[in-house]
Amino acid sequence: MTQKKITVLCVDDSALIRSLMTEIINSQPDMVVVATASDPLIARDLVKQHNPDVMTLDVEMPRMDGLEFLEKLMRLRPMPVVMVSSLTERGSEAALRALELGAIDFVTKPRLGLREGLLAYTDLIAGKIRIAASARLPASRLLPASRPAATGEAALLRSPLLSTEKLIIIGASTGGTEAIREVLQPLPPDSPGILIAQHMPGGFTRSFAERLSSLCRISVSEAVHGQRILPGHAYLAPGGFHLSLGRSGANYVAQVDQAPPVNRHRPSVDVLFDSAARHAGKNAIGVILTGMGRDGAEGLLRMRQAGSFTLAQDEASCVVFGMPREAIALGAAHEVVPLHEMGQRVMTQLRSFGKQANRV
Repeated sequence: MTQKKITVLCVDDSALIRSLMTEIINSQPDMVVVATASDPLIARDLVKQHNPDVMTLDVEMPRMDGLEFLEKLMRLRPMPVVMVSSLTERGSEAALRALELGAIDFVTKPRLGLREGLLAYTDLIAGKIRIAASARLPASRLLPASRPAATGEAALLRSPLLSTEKLIIIGASTGGTEAIREVLQPLPPDSPGILIAQHMPGGFTRSFAERLSSLCRISVSEAVHGQRILPGHAYLAPGGFHLSLGRSGANYVAQVDQAPPVNRHRPSVDVLFDSAARHAGKNAIGVILTGMGRDGAEGLLRMRQAGSFTLAQDEASCVVFGMPREAIALGAAHEVVPLHEMGQRVMTQLRSFGKQANRV
């Protein structure tokens, strides 16, 4: 029996990009371009006509901006969308806004040698379309433009032992930008230090960190090699670099390097989790969130074996239930938690740490 091909609608104002995307997608045995559109107004009619499985959507287009169209689309006719973005500061901010609105993932246009560069992305583009076709559509959200007001939770974590010794370690991939935000937003400003590995290309993580920092009560930034891990701060692995936890005397420090990819990823969640198992052990909480593949599953198991408390996102709230599923199958997670409860569950565990410390 012949398997049904993934049908794709490509929306881009560049005839060259439309042609290249068609060439790339049609070269795959399991997908086909059913139509292309030069602007969102044409695309709107083609969606009704072809009912495609996935849309690839440019950010900057005439007549209607790609983000404006995406917002309308996800409200009126939700479907899996992969954004096509320029690797610029504005492009990275637009890509992150698109993920916030409900896009599954994004692809960056090469800066030079457009044809050769885009064709070199063939496997990447095809992979993202396959993931999008099988992904659970995230709920789009309109977020506040600034940090939420402090709540009574902030005082619950204050403990001199807790602040300096405990850590929160987070790993995610597809769907992770919004999942990470949802975990971090409830955390109070005196939270333990947080290290994050999110699969994301170089050039985008700085904008992502700045976005998170504007929405959370903790400070979020790209990790810098050798910097001390401080309470109230989250450190994001820069795109294209591994992030791991190290020690310098009594202090935790960030280690950032470009060692070979692990599980085909750099940053790799396994690299971060393995380092947390070695250097933090029972002082860490490990959290694995939505994402394709198995990166982080074995690392989370090693964290649990080292005494860390470990959490995995549940299937119903994942955009892609890959990494958490693999971790759960290995017995790596103490608990499986819905995304909307994850931040609160982390805080509950931190409070239990604080009670234990006060009894010592």
